[in-house]
Amino acid sequence: MKALVLEEYNKLVYRDWPDPEVADDEVLVKVEAAGICGSDVHGMDGSSGRRIPPIIMGHEASGTISFIGKEVRGWKVGDRVTFDSTIYPLDDWYTFRGLYNLSDNRMVLGVSPGEYRRHGAFADYVNVPGHILYRIPGEVSFTQAAMVEPVAVAAHAVELTPVSWNDTAIIVGTGMVGLFVIQVLRSKGCGNIIAVDLEDEKLSLAKELGANLTLNPSRDDIQKVVLDISEGRGADIAFEVVGITNTVKTAVECVRKGGTVTLVGNLSPAVELPLQSVVTRQIRLQGSCGICREFPAVLDMIARGEIDVDAILSAEAPLSEGREWFKRLYDKEPGLIKVILKPGE
Repeated sequence: MKALVLEEYNKLVYRDWPDPEVADDEVLVKVEAAGICGSDVHGMDGSSGRRIPPIIMGHEASGTISFIGKEVRGWKVGDRVTFDSTIYPLDDWYTFRGLYNLSDNRMVLGVSPGEYRRHGAFADYVNVPGHILYRIPGEVSFTQAAMVEPVAVAAHAVELTPVSWNDTAIIVGTGMVGLFVIQVLRSKGCGNIIAVDLEDEKLSLAKELGANLTLNPSRDDIQKVVLDISEGRGADIAFEVVGITNTVKTAVECVRKGGTVTLVGNLSPAVELPLQSVVTRQIRLQGSCGICREFPAVLDMIARGEIDVDAILSAEAPLSEGREWFKRLYDKEPGLIKVILKPGE
């Protein structure tokens, strides 16, 4: 098969690669669409430490089943599917408690952090366990289904967060996941949604997708504006979707006493935390890890048009051109958010 391989840091090569070996509990998926995630872009240069070459990256994908392992039930060749990015064991303590995203010995597709190497979906074919498959509704295209994973990441973060009717929420970082957080919050009845970003183009899109107010730290006093519109209290909830010190501080500073800050971004392995502000104002600070059972609901929401994934789509391109699109994303080309690669084109 053909695959886009990270042979060494900053060196992506479209080349021949051995077909995946399919275990008895797995299926072989012919990949129709695969999205480039921000974590893949950061993995390309080695900064994340989670894409040690050689590795086929890619964990946001969809396709059709072309082969079924003998232990897999409920699926047939030709079924249109997408799949979770996390491969988790079924006999794990956390899995039994409905927390498979935290299971021991879990792996992420397209990731090689050192303790394992699991090739992903930037290829003609990918092998995945049957228990992480989800059927694509007829109303949802392969391209749309390849964007389910980041929507589910956003939905998981919102699900963990106490959202009440008419709450005020602030989203710090309006990249792809941040934009999906806005849409999911809107579907939950959140009242006042404030989007914060340094890029005005992203803020314009955030406004289109449901944000009531957009703020740019380069010209706005974020904390003052949030306090002014919340009777001096601050936002009820905050979502930090970047993962650096400045944005974490912004999220903490902008919530009210007793508020909740959900950390979704993890660009940096460590950040400075305004500890006294968290403690003395009794802020609930929590992380959100990946996905945990949100796929079916998200697929239904996309099928109903409740979540607009097409608004995030910047380009569709052949997998053979993947190296060039990675570079454009890495160089932060203005207006470029989500690129979907198509194997076989």
